[in-house]
Amino acid sequence: MKVLCAALSIVLLSFSMSATAADYPAPRQGDWIAKDFKFHTGEVMPELKLHYTTVGEPSGQPVLVLHGTGGSGTGMLGPSFGGELFGPGQPLDAAKYYIILPDSIGHGKSSKPSDGMKTSFPKYNYDDMVEAQYRLVTEGLGVKHLRLVIGNSMGGMHTWLWGEKYPKAMDALIPMASQPTEMASRNWMMRRIMLDTIRNDPDYNGGNYTSQPRMMKYAVTAYGIASIGGTLAYQAQAPTAAKADKMVDDRLATPITADANDFVYQWESSRDYNASEKLEAIEASLLLINSADDERNPPETGITDAAMKRVKNGKLYLIPASTETRGHGTTGNAKFYAEQVRQLLQTAPQRTM
Repeated sequence: MKVLCAALSIVLLSFSMSATAADYPAPRQGDWIAKDFKFHTGEVMPELKLHYTTVGEPSGQPVLVLHGTGGSGTGMLGPSFGGELFGPGQPLDAAKYYIILPDSIGHGKSSKPSDGMKTSFPKYNYDDMVEAQYRLVTEGLGVKHLRLVIGNSMGGMHTWLWGEKYPKAMDALIPMASQPTEMASRNWMMRRIMLDTIRNDPDYNGGNYTSQPRMMKYAVTAYGIASIGGTLAYQAQAPTAAKADKMVDDRLATPITADANDFVYQWESSRDYNASEKLEAIEASLLLINSADDERNPPETGITDAAMKRVKNGKLYLIPASTETRGHGTTGNAKFYAEQVRQLLQTAPQRTM
């Protein structure tokens, strides 16, 4: 059974995650309440629920795994990610590591607009999400130092912020499918068009809808095709108009399970992301993993290369484009970089707070 962990993942050629775990210990789930959580807007929630999943024992070396937009911690457990990393002898062997997979604010089973507050839910951003993760890890789980923080897409951007906000909290960082630069260019343009399309659908009704906005599936599908999937892969899969039409029809026919307010909040939270100002603050060993055909983080702009020169202990691993890669979705499959993760953990110095 496949888990549709986000509305966007339903219509994309990303690597689906299976709910059946690979050969690693059974995941455990829990909730922790962050009291009086203050958002960057100044708003305070007396109780912010943070849901999380763990794999392995608390006695293992702690590893924080951060999911992408619209996803959840359990979405990282399937064969393409957890199945390549968490099993016996694999780079993040759960017999050695204590793997923590939180649901970020607004995602999964953590507090979100659809719980009842709708558009009165505080407007959160990535800084809020990272602070909540930090409080969960340190206050909720009692972990004072992490061996590794690794995240994909939105989780990759969160990983950059972890390194800057809490430079002594971890030994190593692996941001993936991300850049430490301002959310801008085509990536933000397409996000804004997607969000504006949903908001301007009469069905949305200012967030007080009685059924999910009908235009949402078109907005999500358009953004997905434009920003994930891989140029070579699309050409191989849809070399004719008929096959291209079939792909579009199939995506539009797939039900979207996400709540529209949750979805809008999730994607708009990236609006003010910009990790470029404090790169020199990062102390941990850092490995940036991107794909050469990433539509949202195109390497040809040179922005990433310039930013990486400011990271003291950083290096870039760029996955070559091929018919097997999926553009921005490539890093959803750890087979492309499992060995690089292993090498980083073998060489990154053990640090203490």
